[in-house]
Amino acid sequence: MFGGPQPKKGGGATPLSPKDFVHLTGVSRETMCRLSAYAKILIERQRKQNLVSANSLTDLWGRHFFDSYQLIEHLPSNAKGITDIGSGAGFPGLVLAISTGIPTVLVDSNKRKSEFLGEVIQKTRAPAVVVNLRVEQHAKHLKGNGVDVLTARAIAPLSKLCELAELLSSQTCLFLKGKNWRKELTQANKQWKITFEAIESLTSKESRILRITELERR
Repeated sequence: MFGGPQPKKGGGATPLSPKDFVHLTGVSRETMCRLSAYAKILIERQRKQNLVSANSLTDLWGRHFFDSYQLIEHLPSNAKGITDIGSGAGFPGLVLAISTGIPTVLVDSNKRKSEFLGEVIQKTRAPAVVVNLRVEQHAKHLKGNGVDVLTARAIAPLSKLCELAELLSSQTCLFLKGKNWRKELTQANKQWKITFEAIESLTSKESRILRITELERR
């Protein structure tokens, strides 16, 4: 999927520019315009609201946009919907919605962050809706209907994500995990039988995308 040279991994890497992002992903001009509008709103709102780590803004296109975009390669070919939990500033869910056109539900219990997500959706015409609830509350509204693809980044340990995935009856999970992914997996395996792939992240050699296709309590 990614035709250009991959971002350098590890400390000291050169920040990814918008031009680099286009070269890596091959996104259309329309998609890039929408993602750029998203980035502009984020930078403006970050001055008043803590949406992402201030340090990460120096590499916004690498740390956040490309980190989210890389999940596209691992979506099921027949994915009909995405549910992103703990969406925060919209990574990875809102990037996936804009880039793929797949209907996406962004779940976040923080009112101000949910308002930010709503603003970006309106400005970019993203095929997404915001649910300003805790995941447990949102699950009750699903009335037994399962989630097709569940995504999450940096919101909870894997053991907790497994609980939420079960609660949402998720078919496929794509979780972006950092350098402690092995420790989290070991802990989660005490309670869960997990069928998964650990895919090396394109943005950090220590990080992994955990693609879970089966989950069962022990």
